[in-house]
Amino acid sequence: MKLFTKWFIIVCVFMVCLAILPSALADDWNKKTKVTFSSPVEVPGVGAQVLPAGTYWFKLLDSASDRHIVQIFNEKQDHIFTTILAIPNYRLRATGKTVMTFKERAEGEPQAIRTWFYPGRQWGEEFVYPKEKALALAKTINEPVPFTPVEVATIDDLKTVPVLALKPTGEEVPVAEVVQTAPVENAKLEEKTLPATASYMPLLACVGLLSLGAAGLLSKHSA
Repeated sequence: MKLFTKWFIIVCVFMVCLAILPSALADDWNKKTKVTFSSPVEVPGVGAQVLPAGTYWFKLLDSASDRHIVQIFNEKQDHIFTTILAIPNYRLRATGKTVMTFKERAEGEPQAIRTWFYPGRQWGEEFVYPKEKALALAKTINEPVPFTPVEVATIDDLKTVPVLALKPTGEEVPVAEVVQTAPVENAKLEEKTLPATASYMPLLACVGLLSLGAAGLLSKHSA
């Protein structure tokens, strides 16, 4: 009976630890991130609006499409504010924290979200705006802004709509000319960067150690 109890506890410890792993993998897959804004923020996409100061959840849509589609939820995660089309944006050096950048706006206007980088990743999301808004932003910051040349009304539209960049002059150019969507070769040689994906071997090792520790503790008490 003592032997059965010992192994039952070991199995329970093992199963609890394994329950943590799918959650960690899911968060890494969809980049689920909790963000708190101290002031209003303008966001594009289906349901584009100005979000009041507060706490929100950002995550990638689980889509079979190869497009980058981001959804913004409320703090309770029971309401979607907007679904946004994004394009890959590369940064030279990854950080251990979530990084978001914003486009400059006139005084008194809400900041317009520009990019979102998940912790430890060099690849991030550059948000795409509708043409009229992109032109206004481009004139304000005096830089090209990614935009969709056609109206987007549904998530299915986001999966197929073309993306270009709009200069402050109104000239349309390929987005690759203004957004760094791939690493620069020289920079890759000069900088040591974090890997694109993290390994979960340490977590599995922790599971094993906890199981062994439980076994040792039970053996000590049963001796």
